[in-house]
Amino acid sequence: MPRTTKPQTPGVILQSFIDEYQINAFSLSKSIMVSYQSITNILKEKGRISVQIALRLAQYFGNSPKFWLDVQFSSEIDELSSDKNFIKIIKSIQKAEKSSGKVKKETKVKTGRRKADTLAEKRKKAAKIPGVKKARGKRKGRM
Repeated sequence: MPRTTKPQTPGVILQSFIDEYQINAFSLSKSIMVSYQSITNILKEKGRISVQIALRLAQYFGNSPKFWLDVQFSSEIDELSSDKNFIKIIKSIQKAEKSSGKVKKETKVKTGRRKADTLAEKRKKAAKIPGVKKARGKRKGRM
């Protein structure tokens, strides 16, 4: 069912709190110790409410950080839900099917290559090469 009203954005909600408490963006930014630019970006819909800002706003206004994050996430979901390109991507994703309880065995694909030598096999081959000495014990240090 399509929405008939525009969803409440984080900027609109924050502006309503600013109006209700009769403060301005500058005093809010100083009170919650974030940059003035961060607050104005949220108010202008150019910024988002991060977890850190949600915790600060919740402490200042006496509500929960979940409230502020829900406002942010709901706004993002509404925005993406109206994006035609994103809707096409979502519709192209197939739903996962529950398994019948049996675990499928992985099939091994033969590539025609020999198995890679283990480290021990490589050492044995190197020991057989004339002129290659096997390292034993500690190195003699220089004085």
